[in-house]
Formats: sequence, C-alpha cells, structure tokens
Amino acid sequence: MLFLIPHLFPPPRLLETAAQDLQLPALQTLLARGTRLRCPDEGAEAALCEALGIARQQDWPLAPITLAADGGAGGGYWLRADPVHLRVMRDRIVLADSSLFDLLQQEADALVASIRQHFGDALRPLPLHPTRWYLHFPHAPHLRTTPVSVASGRDIHPLLPQGDAAGPLRVRLNELQMLLFDHPVNLAREARGELPVNSVWLWGGGSAPVAPPAGRPVYARDATARALGAFCGSSVYPPPPQLEPAMLKTAGVVLLDDLTLAGQCGDAYGWREAMRELERSWFVPLLAALRTVDAAGLSLLDPVNGRGLQLQAMDAWKIWRRPRSLIVGLA
Repeated sequence: MLFLIPHLFPPPRLLETAAQDLQLPALQTLLARGTRLRCPDEGAEAALCEALGIARQQDWPLAPITLAADGGAGGGYWLRADPVHLRVMRDRIVLADSSLFDLLQQEADALVASIRQHFGDALRPLPLHPTRWYLHFPHAPHLRTTPVSVASGRDIHPLLPQGDAAGPLRVRLNELQMLLFDHPVNLAREARGELPVNSVWLWGGGSAPVAPPAGRPVYARDATARALGAFCGSSVYPPPPQLEPAMLKTAGVVLLDDLTLAGQCGDAYGWREAMRELERSWFVPLLAALRTVDAAGLSLLDPVNGRGLQLQAMDAWKIWRRPRSLIVGLA
C-alpha cells in the first residue's frame, strides 16, 4: 500500500521549529523501525500518475485528464493555467495557490474575458472551474513545467517553465500580470481584504493519454487526485476518518494532504496540529496493525520533499530500534 503524505518530511527550517518538543510515539517508532528512502520530489500528482500507470510525456499529463473531469473536451495539447497570487518579497517572488483564497466563477469569467480581449488567440484560458483554467495548443510545445502544488510557497524563479516555448510564454505572463494588476475584480478583492489573482501558473501539460488497465483503489479528497483515479478506472473514495486495518490488505493509494497548507506556508503551529491528528488517526492504528501487512509492505512518501519510509511486517518486531526525537527521525 502507498501513503502519499506531502510535507511529512519538511525542510530543516520548518522542522526545527515545528517539531521542537513534539512527541508522536507511533510515528517515531515507525521511523525508527522502517527503512528510509528517496523518492521523486515532483508532487503528489506525479506520484499518483506513476502509481496508477499513467505514462509521462514532457510533463505528467494532468491537464487533459482534469479537463475531461471538468466537462471539457478536445484533441491536441492542453496545459493547466491556474489562477494564483504572486507576492513580491525582498529577494524573491513567492506563489500562493488557490488553497489560500476563494475565487467565484463569475470572478474567474470576468478575469478570463479581459485576458482574451487583450491577447486574442495568443492567450485564451478556459475557466471550466473557478480555480482550474486550461490553455489549448494544436501541437505540443517544447515545455516542461512544475506542478502548482510543488511551487506553492516557494520562490518561483527556478520553477518557471523550461524549454524552447518557455521564453514567449514568459513574456506573455509578464504582460498578463500588468493587465491583472488593476483589474476591477482584483481591486474589489483587495478592498474586501482578499488576495488578488495577479497571474496564472502553467503546469501539467500533455495530450490525452491512453488509460491504463483498471488501477488500484484511490483514497483522496483532492479533485485532481480523484480525477486521476477515475480516469484509470480505479475505485475512488474519500479517506476514512482513520486508518481501517483492512485497507492494509489492498494495493491502494491514500493521499493524506492534511499537512499541505501548513507546509506550503511554513506554518509551524498548523503543521504540529495536523501531525497530532495524523498520529491519532493514522500512525497509531498503522503501528498496531503493522504485523499484518502483506509481503509487498507499504510506503509513506513525501512527494514534495522527495523522502519516504518503507515498512514491512517484520519491522513490527524490531523492538531494539528505539525511537528517537521527531526532529532526528524526520531529518
């Protein structure tokens, strides 16, 4: 079984603050007895694609899959162009995704109407959902992107699109940011104390892939994760309130995104509280049921920070491996 837990292994600055004196006995025991491993740091969406057997193109082709889930259709190449807020800081520009703000469909439609009027066919987002916009290209551009879930909370400069098509797109995005700066929708949002939408983030490009054979069960709240599961013919469920031991007998994929918001914002208190809830609902019952895990074992992966933990049934008996502090265990 695969557990995807973004921000389980946070960077040192957040970890040292958030985990100070935090006691999570079950997780600390699991960390002591399991085997640490490295994994790709391309985000939960990429990890889900790989786990479900969706082939990578230049990017993992999230856009055409979620496009269909949102009721869209069409051939060619599709790119997500999600509305975001860029905050200019002293020495960097930091991205905030739509998990930090609400956007109404009428606001999205008004913003997109202005973008289309200004750019014409050069930039025509399709806002099928207030926070999921799409761009269509008749042919695949040479472009590699970073998922918005990975870019959120970080300096965007090293994460901007790369490839031959990236230069012209960056020029348009700079022009787009100037267009949105004093847009009536954003002026009204700022007057209400809400974050303005001052850019879009391009990611997840691709052409509609061939669906793999019916995949493993998927447990997720996230709309993109659920769309991926449905595309693969998987059974898709919301995660239960706590681990059900019978789940460990399956080859399912569970996305636990409780740490995501705090991890993206560097919120030490929020991360601590979310970890306490994961301990109670997931890590305690997991430790209790560890000896029943099948031969394939299970993995706890942080697909944002590229680290994880492999666990086998035999690890339940390794009582000589004593738990260490959480800061040491997660470092």
